[in-house]
Amino acid sequence: MHPRSAGLPSNMAAPWPGRCEFFVQKKNRFCKMVVGRGRRFCGEHGAMEEDGGRRIVCPLDPKHTVCADKLEKHLKKCNSREKSKPVYYVEDQNAGSADEDDTVEPVCLSNHSRTELMSLLDKLKTAVQGLQCDLDESVLSHSVLQEELDNPKNGDSAHKHLKQESSILGHLEALGLLGGGRCFVEFGAGRGKLSHWVHEALKTRTNLQLLLVERSSTRFKVDGKHVDAAAQFERVQVDIQHLDLSKVPLLQQKNLPVVGVGKHVCGAATDLALRCLLEKPGGTGPTEPAQKRLKTSDPAPDLDPSRPGPGPSCGAGPSVLGLAVALCCHHRCQWRHYVGKRWFRQRGLGPAQFMAFTRMSSWATCGTRPANQDAPPQDPTNQNEGDGEEHEPAEETDTVKGFLSASEREHVGRLCKLLIDSGRLDYLKDKGFDGRLRRYVSADVTLENVLLTAVPSPDLSPDLSPDPSHDQSSELN
Repeated sequence: MHPRSAGLPSNMAAPWPGRCEFFVQKKNRFCKMVVGRGRRFCGEHGAMEEDGGRRIVCPLDPKHTVCADKLEKHLKKCNSREKSKPVYYVEDQNAGSADEDDTVEPVCLSNHSRTELMSLLDKLKTAVQGLQCDLDESVLSHSVLQEELDNPKNGDSAHKHLKQESSILGHLEALGLLGGGRCFVEFGAGRGKLSHWVHEALKTRTNLQLLLVERSSTRFKVDGKHVDAAAQFERVQVDIQHLDLSKVPLLQQKNLPVVGVGKHVCGAATDLALRCLLEKPGGTGPTEPAQKRLKTSDPAPDLDPSRPGPGPSCGAGPSVLGLAVALCCHHRCQWRHYVGKRWFRQRGLGPAQFMAFTRMSSWATCGTRPANQDAPPQDPTNQNEGDGEEHEPAEETDTVKGFLSASEREHVGRLCKLLIDSGRLDYLKDKGFDGRLRRYVSADVTLENVLLTAVPSPDLSPDLSPDPSHDQSSELN
C-alpha cells in the first residue's frame, strides 16, 4: 500500500502543503515536519521516497535515523555528539560524598514482607515524633501576575501554574528577597516562566541578573523578552550536579549576591541545588557565619554590587541572600545526593530506610490510584522537565492494603516527605540559614504544594525546633 494512504481513515484530510506526507499511526495524524523543495517526506521518513537512500539508526542517539551515505557529515553536527564542557562544568561538583554506603539499590515495597513493612512504619513513627506534621498554609500572591490570573483566555492548567508562580513571588517579596542588585538563579528552569515573572516584577530595578539552569535544551519564547538595559539574562545548559556557580561568567561580571529559586525541582535535584548554592567549591566544609539580614517588613533594596552580600559566602563563589524552591517527587531522591544524611543517622536511620521512605513518599500523591508495578524507572535527578509539570509517582503494588487505608497511606506518604525535608532544614541550619516549610498553594492547585524557603539566620541559631503541639505521629498507631 502506498505510504500516502496507508492506514488513513477515509475522511482524513490531506497533509498541509510543504509538510511531510507520512501518516503517523500512533498519533493518528500526518507528520508535521517541513520537507525540502521537491520532496514529499521529511528526513526522518525519507526512506519512503522512491529515490530515498538507505537510512540507519544514528550511532550517537538511537532515537533518530540518518541516510547511510551522509553518516560522516551527520556525526559532525548531530545534537547528541559530545561537546566541549563549559568552564562552569565541574564533574560531580554537587553530587555529595561517594565514599559512603550509597550503593543501596531501590527495593520495591512489594518485595518487603508484612513484618518488614510494619517495622518501617514503626521507625517512621519514632523519627517524626515532635515534628510539625501540619505545615502552615501561606498562600501569597504578587500583583505583577494579577492581569494574567484574571485573563479568561488562560485554561485551567495555565491558571494553576500562574497561582504557583504568583505565590512564590509573594514569598520572595515577604522575605525581602525580591529586589535589584542581585542574581536570581532558577534551578530546573524548563521554559523559564518563573524567571520571566521575576523579571516582570523588577523591571524598574537596577543591577538585575537572571541565570536559568536547565540540563535539557528546552527554550521558550519568553526568553527573547528579557532584553533591557537594567537586566542581564542567560541560560546555561548543564546538570545541577556538575555546576560550579563561582565559575559562571555572568556571576563573575558584577559579583552580585544570589537568590536561588525553583518551581517543582524534582527529587534529588533539590539537594543538588542546595549544595550548588551553599557548598564551597571543591569542598564540603561549612560556610562563613551569616551576617544579619534586613527585617522581612523592610523593602528589598537594590544592593550595591561593590559591597559583599548579607548572606554567607560559598568560598570563592557568590554570597547567598536566600532561596525559595517548590518541592516535588521525593521518590526521586537519592542517598548519595541527600544533604540531610547526618540528621537521618541521628535518628537511627540509614540508606536502606531512606530508600524505603522515598518509595512510600509517593503515597502522598497517588494513594488512591491503581498501582503500577511495571512502571518504568524514573530519573532520580529530574530537573523540572516541562517547567513545573507534576511527574508521575513511582507507584507500588498495594501490599499494605490489608492494614492501611487509602487515607492512612496518604498520611504516611506526607510523613515521609516531611522526614526527608526536615533533613534539608537541618542542613540549612548548619549552613547559617533559617529554613521553613510552608504550603504555598492549596491542594486543589497541586498536591505538591510545599515551598522550602531560607534566609540567613540573624544569630546562627534559628528556631527550627519542632512544635510538639502539632505532633500527629500517633495517627500511625
